Parts: sequence; structure tokens; C-alpha cells
Amino acid sequence: MAFNWKTFKTRALTAIIFVGIMLTGLLWNYWSFVILFLVIHFGCWWEFVKLIKKIYDKKYLKYILLGLIYITIPILLMIDLGTELRTYTINNTNEIIYHKLIPCSIIFSIWINDTMAYIVGSLIGKTPLSKISPKKTWEGTLGGIILATFVAGVIAWQFDLNIQKIVIIAGIASIAGTLGDLLESKLKRMADVKDSGNIMPGHGGFLDRFDSLLLAIPAVWLYIYFFI
Repeated sequence: MAFNWKTFKTRALTAIIFVGIMLTGLLWNYWSFVILFLVIHFGCWWEFVKLIKKIYDKKYLKYILLGLIYITIPILLMIDLGTELRTYTINNTNEIIYHKLIPCSIIFSIWINDTMAYIVGSLIGKTPLSKISPKKTWEGTLGGIILATFVAGVIAWQFDLNIQKIVIIAGIASIAGTLGDLLESKLKRMADVKDSGNIMPGHGGFLDRFDSLLLAIPAVWLYIYFFI
């Protein structure tokens, strides 16, 4: 198949804009972080409702509440991971402290895993991972997870962070993120659609971009709150 420069430029431009928006929301301040994930929440819900309508037709209302578990709770948990409320008893005031490390670790780990899984799968992938997503291979999946944790460890070492903690977060996010990708692929198959939406030309919709994140967040949250 001939290389399509027009499609490549569209995808590349969309990806650059997407990464720019994500980094601005994550790194600017606490309120940009909250606004970013409220927008993600709204976009994912919008597309989830459309998928459920296609799958269940007139009976879709009884399945809508599943979106609370699939979308709303993970978004709230992500905001919780980035939020610390400090109370000062001397003057009886509260202060919100934004901790970027864990939210950024989750998202960057997923990005690295997706990229490495694609590269490894393209080079040596032979064994299909699941019928739900025929293009995914065991070689690509395992390669993505291993390389994501390795890169996370190198970054943690470079910036003098807790290497064990960051590596475990990267591993959890990569594994749970892969499952999230498969779950959304299953929903799209059931709805008989290629993409969940078209908000990002060449990349699909909100659920296509954040499917991995929706399962990675609760998994990392459980690790943070019960094992650290």
C-alpha cells in the first residue's frame, strides 16, 4: 500500500495539537488539570452514550449507568491522585496542592507503552493477542510493557525519583491500559463502528484516545492507596 502523505500530515498535526493540549493541562496548574479532565469526562460520556444507543437501541437507558463506573469514577480518581488538601490550624485555612507526578506518570507510561507496542508489534509481532483487536500481538504487547517500565525507570533515575514506585506505576498503567484498549474495541465491535468519534482527525474520538487511561487510573489508584 502506497504511503499517504495527506493522511500522515493530518494524523501528525492532530497528534501534535493533542499532546500540546494534554501537556498544558497537566503541567500548567491545578485548575488546568481539573478542567482538562472535566473536558475528557464530558467527551467520553458523549461518545459512550452514542455507542450504547447503537448497541442496545431503545433499551440503552438501563445500561447508561455503567458509564459512572467506566468513565466518571476513573476521572474522579485521577483528580484525587493529583490533589492534596492541606489545612492550617493556626489561621484555619485550606490550601489545595497539585501533585503532577502520578497523573503524569500514568499518562506518559501509556503513551510510551502504546508507541513501543506498535513498534515491536510491527517488527516482530506474529501471535495475535485477541480476536477483539486482531492487529495487536503478544510480542508487541509484552514489548510495550517491558520497554515502558524500562523507560520509566530511566526517567525516574535521571530525575532522582523513587525508581521502584515509578516502575510499578508504569507496569500497572501499561497492563491495565492494554485491557482498557481491548474493552473499548469490544464496545466498538458491538456497535459496529470503526471509531468512537471524530473529534481528532485521523485518531478517532475521546474514547479512542483515553480508553487505556480509564482502566489504568483505578488500577494505579488502588496501588497508591493500599500499597504505599
